[in-house]
Formats: sequence, C-alpha cells, structure tokens
Amino acid sequence: MTVDPRRLRLLVDRLAELAARRIALAPAGAGARLRATQFRDHVAGHLRVRANSLDAPLLVLLLGPTGAGKSTLFNTIAGRSASPTGVLRPTTRAAVILANRDDVATIRSTALAGIPTDRLRVVADAAVPTGLVLVDAPDIDSIEHPNRELADRLVEAADLAIFVTTATRYADRVPWAVLERVRERGLPLVVVVNRLPPGAADREEILGDVRRLFDEFGLDVSGGVELVGVGEGSLAGDGESLERGTAEPILARIARLRGDLAARRELAARALAGSLSGITVLVERIADDVAHEAIDAAALRRSAAETYGRELAALREELGRGRFLRDEALRHWQRYVGADDITRIFSRGIGAVRGAITALLRPSTAPIAEVREATADDVVAIARIHAAEGARRVATAWADEPAVSSAVDDRADLWTASSGFETDLRARLDEWIASIAVDIAETGEGKRRLARGASIGVNAIGVGVMLATFIHTAGLTGTEVGIAAGTAFLNQKLLSALFGEAAMVELIARARSRLEASLAAAFDREQARFDGLVPSPVALEALVEDLRHVAADVRDATAPASSAVVAGAVNAPDR
Repeated sequence: MTVDPRRLRLLVDRLAELAARRIALAPAGAGARLRATQFRDHVAGHLRVRANSLDAPLLVLLLGPTGAGKSTLFNTIAGRSASPTGVLRPTTRAAVILANRDDVATIRSTALAGIPTDRLRVVADAAVPTGLVLVDAPDIDSIEHPNRELADRLVEAADLAIFVTTATRYADRVPWAVLERVRERGLPLVVVVNRLPPGAADREEILGDVRRLFDEFGLDVSGGVELVGVGEGSLAGDGESLERGTAEPILARIARLRGDLAARRELAARALAGSLSGITVLVERIADDVAHEAIDAAALRRSAAETYGRELAALREELGRGRFLRDEALRHWQRYVGADDITRIFSRGIGAVRGAITALLRPSTAPIAEVREATADDVVAIARIHAAEGARRVATAWADEPAVSSAVDDRADLWTASSGFETDLRARLDEWIASIAVDIAETGEGKRRLARGASIGVNAIGVGVMLATFIHTAGLTGTEVGIAAGTAFLNQKLLSALFGEAAMVELIARARSRLEASLAAAFDREQARFDGLVPSPVALEALVEDLRHVAADVRDATAPASSAVVAGAVNAPDR
C-alpha cells in the first residue's frame, strides 16, 4: 500500500484546524481539557513536522519522576554538566536542550514552537552533530503544575522517549499516566532503570518485574521497547554524570542516530506511523467528549430559556392587566381625553364625538411627556423584577452543574438583572413608542381619519395607543380596577372615533406585538449572559461530525500505517 503525500499533509491540516476549534470551544472537565491539549500539541509538534519531512531533527526526550537520575543521564550523553542535578526538588524546572545551533533554530520554529523562551534552556554546541536534539524534560511528577504541563507537551513532540526510573520507584503511579500517553501515540521508548542492586539475582528480579509491568501495560519490553539497567553507585567522579560504561547501551544508541541518516529516518517514520495509528483513537475520544458537552450545553441553555420564558410570560400577563400603571399618570390622561364635556358628548354617539374632537382636544394641553415617562418607568420597574428573578433562578440551578458552577460562582452579576438592563429596555421602549407614531401615520384608515385628529397630533394619539396596549375595557369596571377602567373607556372611545373600531383594534394589536418582541429581545439579552458560559450546541455537534469524519479519513488513508508505508509517503515527491 502507498500513501499520497499530498493527502497526508491535507489530513494534517484538517487535524490542526479541528484541534484549534476544539480548544476554542472550551473543553469541559479535566480529562477533556487534557485530551484537547494533547491533540493540539501533538498535531503541531509532531504530525505536521513529520508529515512535512522525516529529515527534520529528531527530538529525543528524557522523561522521569523526581530524583530518578534523568538529568544525570542527560549529562552523561552530553559529556558535560549541561542539566542541573542535586537534592533540591524539582531540579529541572525548564526543559534543557542540547543540540547543534542550526538544529536549535529549526526545532524552535517547528516541534517546540509556541513554548515560552523562559521555559527552555538551550545548550547550543557546534561540535554536536546535526540531526538529533536531546531534551531533558521537567519531572513528570513535579508538584509545580507548569512543569507537568511542559513535560506533557514535550511528550507530544518527541520521536523517541527515554524513560528513566529507579529500582525502588518503577511502580509509582504518577509516571504511568505519562507512559499511557506514550503507549497511545505509539512513541518509540527506551526504559532505563537506575540504581539497581549489585547482586545479579536481585538485579534480574527487579528487571523481570519491570518487564512484567510494562508488558501488562501494553508496552512490550521483550519486543519494541528497550530496557537498560544501571547499577547503584555508577556516578562518575564529577557527581553530575554516570560512568560511561554503565550507560553504554544508551550512548551507543544516540551515537548511531547522530551518525546515520537512515537510522534517523527509520525512527522518525516509526514514530510517525505510531502517531497516525494513535491519533484516530484520540480524535474519537475527543469526539465523544464533544458529543457529551453538546448534550449538556443544550440542556443548560434549554433550562435557562425555560426559566426566562416563564418570567417573560408572567411579565406579559402583568402588563396586560394594566394594574402596574401609576394612578397619577392615568389621571393625567383621563383628564385630557375626558376634558370639558367630552364624556357627555360620548353619550350622543360617534358622530357627535368626531365633530367635537377638534374643538375639545389640543396638542398643547396633552400630557405626552408625563404619561410616556411614567409608563416607561413603570414598565422598566416591573420588567426588572422579573429579569432579576429569572437570573436568580438560572444562577441557582447552574451553580449545581459542574461544567458551569465555577463560572457562575465567580460572577456575582449573574445573580440579578444585568447592570445595563434598565438602560437597554428603556431604549427599546423609546423605539417602541416611536414606532406607534409611525404606524399611525402609515395606517391607511388612519390617513383618511387623521385629519379629524390633526388638532390632537400624532404623538398624543400615540400615547393613547400606548396606554391601550396595557388597559382596555373588555370585562373591566371602575369598581374592579379603579382609575384604569375609566381611562380605558375614554381612551378607546377617542381612538375609535379617530380610526374606526376595526382599525383601532388592529393598531393596538400591532403595537402590543411590537412591545412583546421588544420585551423578548431584552430578556434574550439577559439570557445570553448565561448562554455565553457554554459553547454553542450547534457548533459542538458540527465539530463532532467533523472529528469522526477526519478520524475515518486518517484511518482509511494510512492503514496499515507501517513505518515503511509512512516513510514512502513522506519521502515521495508530491504527485
């Protein structure tokens, strides 16, 4: 089987794009975040580098727990005191890089791109052959989280891992989490067991137990994984390195890789083949993570929408009853529309009212500003109560959800209406009131009849329509709702006289519809504060589909992903 090199690189490009999307969609949970980070770092640090060239410098990584002798082995390979050793733990706080100066520049722009300069200590040496970069990672069981993160990132970029442990610590739990990732991504591995006892039987017993543990874990020491034992007391005179004879298998391996381009290519191809085999498993796990997050995000957003929907419905019901309006504002308007003898004239019929309107009602006497302002104040006040209650209910429910609890706890503003709610709603109400005037002017029936109300003015008539959306005569009496019923009666008589019954009903209905839309938009803005705490379920579902597709495409394009097949693909000219 052969692999089209262009297809391989396009697949890597797709993987990189999906990795960026995954990170942008804020993985929920420590495990999901770790897998997303591994995905991003592995594609950028290894897959892209190797898919472009097998001749890019090899990255050989020394890994191990605190005090295992990793830096001592690094110094032995380097032939100098390049990485600090000592009793202070963790000793290695930054990654120490030993390489030819040309390789340093290359690897900093490829496999190690994005790692802060202060986390890398470079030992550049013109005498070191090109083609292999040796990296001493921070301790993988470091109590300092940034050290652990850096070690994890280096694992994603490596072509060969040299895992250093000791005769007393090889079964420690923490390092096995890193070794699990080594296994998953098919990273070539050498295991060094330091400080073995002098007796041959004791040494063999320990090494045999190491083989058993690694074999059971899925890392075949008897096959693909090399095992090297180093005896106790093998330090050189400087105390910073090992006696060279005790580390001979490692030194010989490094020397062969440095001196043999074919050997480096073979190892690079083997590492890339392992990465391609392992990346599909990682991508499918991430797809599962995202699928669960999409379900959770949809449920959270749905619960917020239902809560705000109930509060909005309660607000609409309360506004529809009109009882929230202050009597003072209603009396202002009642006095206006009931001025002089208008109530007596109403009793004579619509024709008499139409004839008397221009004589009785004048724009200069209309309490437009007072009624508008009072009504807007009252609407905002009651709406804020319901918005605050919606926020409190959603925040209380979300505070118990692991995916968003910390965000809700950290945001005191989420437990009540937003600071901009009143300003936003007031602006929407101003637009709504202005729209009533526009509707009056544009209404066909109104154009024919508006001349009758010219002395009143569009703004004054608009106030009448505005109040009619909150108070109406249907089923109301003065005894039941006091001033509201009387005002509603006079107001609707006036509007009916100006526009006709049918046109008046339509005008009020349209105003009420626009008001409800404005209130819904204001509440949507409040709910959006919560929706923004979780990714879009639609975006998550789309990512799930794309992840599953690319996993299948990688499997189809590279199976069986043997090192020979991969080497042929990378080295072949683009077709």
